[in-house]
Amino acid sequence: MKGIIHHIEINVSNLKRARTFWEWLLLELGYQLFQEWDLGFSFKLNDTYLVFVQTEKMYVKNNYHRKNTGLNHIAFHADNKKAVDDLTNKLKEKGIKILYENAHPFAGGENHYAVYFESPDRVKVEIVA
Repeated sequence: MKGIIHHIEINVSNLKRARTFWEWLLLELGYQLFQEWDLGFSFKLNDTYLVFVQTEKMYVKNNYHRKNTGLNHIAFHADNKKAVDDLTNKLKEKGIKILYENAHPFAGGENHYAVYFESPDRVKVEIVA
């Protein structure tokens, strides 16, 4: 188990909006609700969990952008290409913009079958077969 990620914590600008986005996605990927409290929630898959916490008011004005120093994106495994395609359709039904749509599903290269999109706080998310 040495070296496996234990958890990742992400501050969010709007906890309710973040929960709406992340909850359906993480449930689709097999995660289960792990913890919830007034200012946050987490989802767990096996021994790894993701934590989402409301950003303190004094820091919300400092908008996140994935091209600044810090986290660029989170990539999740999909079971297969069909799972990527199914999730892509669900994203479109929810009105979530697909990034690099002109190169989808090979935006990461011809041997990299994936869908890319953003969370409400513009964290890039990748689901790759």
